[in-house]
Amino acid sequence: MEAPVNNSLQQFKNLVGTKFQLYNSLFTNLPFHRVEKTGIFLSLFLLHCEEGYAKGNSPQEIMDSFFEQYTTYREEQQKTDLLFRFVQYAERQVVLFDALEDAAFRYIRDLQGAGTLRHLQSEVLQEQAQEQLKKKLENFSVRLVLTAHPTQFYPSEVLGIINDLAKALVEENTSEVNMYLQQLGKTPFFKKEKPTPYDEAISLVWFLENIFYRAGGRILSFLRAQFPGAVSTNNPVLRMGFWPGGDRDGNPFVNAATSVEVAAALRAAILKCYFREVRNLKRRLTFKGVENVVAALEAKLSRNLFTPGHKADISRQEILDTLAAIRNTIMERHNGLFAHLVDNLISKVEIFGLYFASLDIRQDSSIHEALLAEVAQKTDALPRNYPELDDAARIAALLHIKTPVSPEQLEVPLHQDTLRTVSAIRQIQDASGEEGCNRYIISHSTSVLNVMEVYGLFLLSGWKPEEITVDIVPLFETIDDLRHAGQVMKALYENTAYREHLRRRSCKQTIMLGFSDGTKDGGYLMANWSIYKAKEELTAISKQYEVDVVFFDGRGGPPARGGGKTHQFYASMGKNIANQEIQQTIQGQTISSNFGTVDAAQFNMEQLVHAGISNALFSSREVTLTSEEENLLQSLADAGYEAYNKLKNHPYFLEYLDHASPLRYYAEANIGSRPSKRNASAKLNLNDLRAVPYVGAWSQLKQNVPGYYGVGSALQQMDQQGKWEALVHLYQHSLFFRTLLDNCEMAMKKSYFPLTAYLAKHPQYGAVWQMIYDEFELSRKYLLRLTGESDLMEASPIDQLSIQMRERIVLPLLTTQQYALTRIRELDADPNNGHGRETYEKLIMRCSFGIINAGRNSA
Repeated sequence: MEAPVNNSLQQFKNLVGTKFQLYNSLFTNLPFHRVEKTGIFLSLFLLHCEEGYAKGNSPQEIMDSFFEQYTTYREEQQKTDLLFRFVQYAERQVVLFDALEDAAFRYIRDLQGAGTLRHLQSEVLQEQAQEQLKKKLENFSVRLVLTAHPTQFYPSEVLGIINDLAKALVEENTSEVNMYLQQLGKTPFFKKEKPTPYDEAISLVWFLENIFYRAGGRILSFLRAQFPGAVSTNNPVLRMGFWPGGDRDGNPFVNAATSVEVAAALRAAILKCYFREVRNLKRRLTFKGVENVVAALEAKLSRNLFTPGHKADISRQEILDTLAAIRNTIMERHNGLFAHLVDNLISKVEIFGLYFASLDIRQDSSIHEALLAEVAQKTDALPRNYPELDDAARIAALLHIKTPVSPEQLEVPLHQDTLRTVSAIRQIQDASGEEGCNRYIISHSTSVLNVMEVYGLFLLSGWKPEEITVDIVPLFETIDDLRHAGQVMKALYENTAYREHLRRRSCKQTIMLGFSDGTKDGGYLMANWSIYKAKEELTAISKQYEVDVVFFDGRGGPPARGGGKTHQFYASMGKNIANQEIQQTIQGQTISSNFGTVDAAQFNMEQLVHAGISNALFSSREVTLTSEEENLLQSLADAGYEAYNKLKNHPYFLEYLDHASPLRYYAEANIGSRPSKRNASAKLNLNDLRAVPYVGAWSQLKQNVPGYYGVGSALQQMDQQGKWEALVHLYQHSLFFRTLLDNCEMAMKKSYFPLTAYLAKHPQYGAVWQMIYDEFELSRKYLLRLTGESDLMEASPIDQLSIQMRERIVLPLLTTQQYALTRIRELDADPNNGHGRETYEKLIMRCSFGIINAGRNSA
């Protein structure tokens, strides 16, 4: 939620807009090659781009006329040198803008307004709902799971500079700002090598140590202080999850050793945080009966952290018991002096334990199937004809596994490692506690067998059924998978062995619902609607079988991958959809954009906590949508799906994306360890293409197809059927529907069709471009009619202005990227001239950094 709009908008203009212009002038001192000319040329080039697109010129025409009118450069080398300097300059302008927004966050957002814990406090007191709150907090929690999805184009060094720059800007320390800007000039943005999964993990551990550790402690301490006795020691409300080092779906570089190494790094990081805090406590708690206890705790933490070969001999409970004893002594003998510092540390230990963030293991179901086929072939653990059996017979065979299988008995390295991973989970739990690693997520779950295969893997690895301290989590992603999820879970709940496993896991079943592949498969409306319907059905079925279902949402940064204002979706849920916990992935760049500072992280975490609690306490809504509203949304989703499928099934659809966007260069950007396609050797197809490069390519084309395509067609069809008044009523009364369209507007606001308008005349791809443009204009027309606004995102003026300013910064990069793509196509068309291709490919890739970073969450 924003502070009063007029005041906040003015603050944004002053603290971000005006300061950007002021500090931008410091770039003339940056240590670039011929930087004075670069700055002047870039300003001219931006204006030239704006004027050129207004006249309907192509990027190639704009570039040619710019060099002709404003420079003496005629050699290709001279031109590309200048363009590389433009890239270097513009991407640092984006960094400055990011830092200014981070610094201004607390002045632009109302940190005590709607959706915050302060707001919750006033609501609870006003409604006298203290007892209801206590009951809700017995089992409610928010789990944020950090993933290494490759949308973070800033190297860790640059993220550190943004953080320091924001602090200097808050303090208005111009000399420090100048130094950090100069540091940016010397710091490379491009990674020459792909990061390893361990590198990715360490980059995200920085956020855990510096951001989430502090923000989480603040939130839990506030809840404890304002609502004494409401928060249970066993349920600290906030939890963190972690995928780097555990997510091996399509990533051949993650193995069992990586998982163990990452879990150890997480454990070391949280112990380091506790050690630092206990050392600071020691300076304050200098009282009799306390000082020696604090010193002993500090010494034990130090031994566990710094003594080589020291066997871990400290537990979460021991730290909590020691801190509780310290607190009691302070309260009884020292007037409660500095008790709040002890309370804050207790809150952190309850949230983060000795694991910091729970490491999730994820693998594709097809790998398990192939592994079990090899087990049947090479060992006696499964019948030799196992692959030929039907699902029921296979499940029966899996449940009768009596003999563990050693990884060495298998030949395929991936199969060996999959078994080693199951053993590694136990090793991690022994060191970090059960929560250190206690979930196994199955991508492409389509059947009961997929879940029972993983259950069988634990038996093959020597786990006894009663010892499996791991939750098995099916992931449903495609439209078909989401439609069939209910019947899969019903059959699973009816499996006696699995029911026993669930009983031992407190009758709680976590189900992951993926968004990105749903959008890629069925378009924006159908993906959102399919997830809603799946949740509704799964809630009813789980209730019928007396299972507490928890939904884990795989949502990305941009609306096209399920991001946007997600807390509003949770706030809109009625009691027909389970809302016991809120769990979602925080992907790639969203980590730094929404959780990059303690203020921003605390604000966004509070929004999710508030959404879940207020929904349960203050909403009288039994169902999210009435049957009439559901029917209307179903019709919208069907119409949107039909429109999207027409585009998706166009014979040149994927070829167009590959031709016009930097899709093929995604993997070369070295921003993630995972390949951009699941099957690297196969021809480009939608199934193998990962959602991140798919959505990212559309965002760099400034067409953002997965974020809105089909919305206009759907609204038009409802209008033609005489349902417009019903749509208006739905928009005005359903937060779910309103949020759906608000997020859609965000994707559209970041679109810019003049950039690619030249493709309308292309003999092969012109029809595809025209289909996309027509749908955009149709969606814009109907959205503005429905919202009653004159411009997209008019109701969110701060976000609207931020997007406009960011898009203007990167317009030269967008133009340069399209120009470079055009030049490569020209070189490819001339068999006698391949000279310069490598330079243009590098230029395309380098432009991607600034374009993606300026979008902050990619679309």
